[in-house]
Amino acid sequence: MKMNRDLNALTALVYRQLKRWVVSRSRIISIIIQPLLWIVFLGLGFGAVFSAQNIDLTSIIGDSSIPNYINPSDVRNMLFKYFTTTFGGVNYITFLITGMAAMTVFIGSFISGISVIWDKQFGFLKETLVAPASRKIIILGRIIGDSIINTVQSLIIILLALLITSQINPWGIPIALLYIFLMSLGFTGVGVTMSLKFSSMEGFQMIINLLTMPLMFLSGVFYPINTMPNWMKTIAIINPLTYCVYGTRYWLAGVETGLSFMNPITSLAILTIFMTVFTAIAMASFNKATIED
Repeated sequence: MKMNRDLNALTALVYRQLKRWVVSRSRIISIIIQPLLWIVFLGLGFGAVFSAQNIDLTSIIGDSSIPNYINPSDVRNMLFKYFTTTFGGVNYITFLITGMAAMTVFIGSFISGISVIWDKQFGFLKETLVAPASRKIIILGRIIGDSIINTVQSLIIILLALLITSQINPWGIPIALLYIFLMSLGFTGVGVTMSLKFSSMEGFQMIINLLTMPLMFLSGVFYPINTMPNWMKTIAIINPLTYCVYGTRYWLAGVETGLSFMNPITSLAILTIFMTVFTAIAMASFNKATIED
């Protein structure tokens, strides 16, 4: 009987989160538009800096009076090889988009925390606290539901990427989504745990902004980890987002721009541990929550 109640509660919370997402068109649009803006303005704009065709060679090898042994096409070929090698064998737009697929989930995961605070203010959280089902199962259903939503949003970004670049491997999408889903479970757990300590969305959002920005830039989304200064590499190593970006990029585009110890199996294992630990922390925190919270 108790198992049936828990299963029903789990299913109901997953369904609730999915239904809220479907009817909230503004949320769907904002989560998708934001990474697309990054792709357009940073990928297509800033990415032009890393195109050998757009570089003014006269600023490098001088004007037409230079010796004949300097061949401009050879210089362009060397620059093209350098940029391609730096970004793991793909152009910058592909490098960025594959990172954005993970970043979209990362940002979306913390919105779960905002929705918990929202439910606090409108009383729904109190109803779940007194429901005749395990609190741990209830919050797990919420985490799973939000993680499914985040993964679907990432899938939309990946499918749009197929229209922008031809260097995405469609067969790698299902495996990449596994990395993305595991990370979403972990960071949704982080967001839920933190939200239980806040009573206002303003305070929560301020902390989240301070947390998400450094983690995004120290994960390899925008530039390769192996080009970072050593102190930044140290932070990137303990950043879970780093391993999702690495795994997603590896399966979507065959790019390996991580550190020497990184590989798809290691990244998957780290994300699994991260997911397990922080989902368990979120479940334990919700189990100890009180109606007054």
